[in-house]
Amino acid sequence: MQFSDRRDTTRWAIIFASFLIISLILWNTYTFFQIFKNEERLKMNLWAKAQKTFINAGENTDVELPLQIFSNNTSIPIILTENDSIINTVNVDEVIVKDNQKAMNFLHDLKSENEPIVIEYVAGKFQKLYYGNSALLNKLKYYPIALVLIIVLFGSLVYNFYRSTKMATQNKLWAGMAKETAHQIGTPLSSLIGWVEILKSEDVDESTTLEIEKDIERLQTITDRFSKIGSEPKLETKDIVEETLQSYDYLQSRFSKQIEFSFKAPQSPILVSLNPTLHSWTIENLVKNAIDAMKGKGKLALEIEDEADYVNIKVTDTGAGIHKKQFKSIFEPGFTTKKRGWGLGLSLTKRIVEEYHKGTIKVLHSEIGKGTTFQVRLKKNELF
Repeated sequence: MQFSDRRDTTRWAIIFASFLIISLILWNTYTFFQIFKNEERLKMNLWAKAQKTFINAGENTDVELPLQIFSNNTSIPIILTENDSIINTVNVDEVIVKDNQKAMNFLHDLKSENEPIVIEYVAGKFQKLYYGNSALLNKLKYYPIALVLIIVLFGSLVYNFYRSTKMATQNKLWAGMAKETAHQIGTPLSSLIGWVEILKSEDVDESTTLEIEKDIERLQTITDRFSKIGSEPKLETKDIVEETLQSYDYLQSRFSKQIEFSFKAPQSPILVSLNPTLHSWTIENLVKNAIDAMKGKGKLALEIEDEADYVNIKVTDTGAGIHKKQFKSIFEPGFTTKKRGWGLGLSLTKRIVEEYHKGTIKVLHSEIGKGTTFQVRLKKNELF
């Protein structure tokens, strides 16, 4: 628990640090943008003064400095107006200059970018200097967006790598734990088989040994299930109605009479590629989960629906129900609403259905206080 808490704290610390770094980068970028924008404003004020000097220049006026200021501006677009008419353009595309409508549209764009500079070149006569951002300033304006996109992309790659690594580790852990469990069960199981043979030779009541043999057979089935986790199981063409009914009958005989069982399925066989052992495990997990949700008392319905290309298996209970926000998280490893339990039942069921049988499993619908319906959907075998 402490390790998990430390890991969560570290994760949040990294997220906070990343957010802080991004915020600092964006703030610095915005600061640079404002500095460059102010510098360009100063250049345009100088350009406006040069324009005023040039207009009022006489024969003896030195216009070398104004001309130098004009020639130094090679990147900032300028439109000079007087009485709302364009009288001069600088660094504006020739195509725009020649088309009056395009020129007016471009002027409208410049008005939205910066406040104009008013030039009173003589008393009562004014020109307005409209200017836009330079190419460098425009690039700087879009730099934060590009930076955020790069960070998001990098974060997505890291997240996917972390998630895939975590899933691979979980898969190895599950497979190793399952195989070790199968191995550990195998030794006492062999001894139990031997003891049954001894009991038979001692003329013990046949019904007693028969029940023990049923439980031993069940243990062998469980061992077989665990041994298949982590390896590619062999799929066979089976009648899913018959296979499901066998698991249903076994479970019905083992649970309390306070559970009202019902089974509904088509009369004709439905052929599906499945592994009988793992399919039995799926049905058992769903039924046990339903019984736990009802706390051992209620109605449990198992229904098989035949569609054109698919077959649906629905398990419905009258238990406590599930909140809608938990419809997906309920299948995650470790998720459980019980005081005891590892929270692996539905997670293993999802893996069996989706990874091994290439089907889907989901909470079809649920209502708090009224019950839940799980649905397993598998593709039918094609008939030729």
